Amino acid sequence: MSQRKDNYRAALQRGQDVSAPRPAKVTTLQNRYIRVTFEVDPDFQGDLVRWVGRPVSSVVLAGTGVLRTLAATVGRVSRTGG
Repeated sequence: MSQRKDNYRAALQRGQDVSAPRPAKVTTLQNRYIRVTFEVDPDFQGDLVRWVGRPVSSVVLAGTGVLRTLAATVGRVSRTGG
């Protein structure tokens, strides 16, 4: 009985097993001829967001500026009748 108590207490102190693998996110793309499965490790997903986040934000910001300038230019040209 004492050994069982000790095992129970030890299990409570250990908590969650950190060596257990985390579930990966799996996405499958399939059409008539090809089937592709992507499996992304959760740690890699965080790194990917960190690496790609800033360049994508910069491209979106630059694209927004270009579109605003283009819209303003087209608006001026159409108002002047040219």
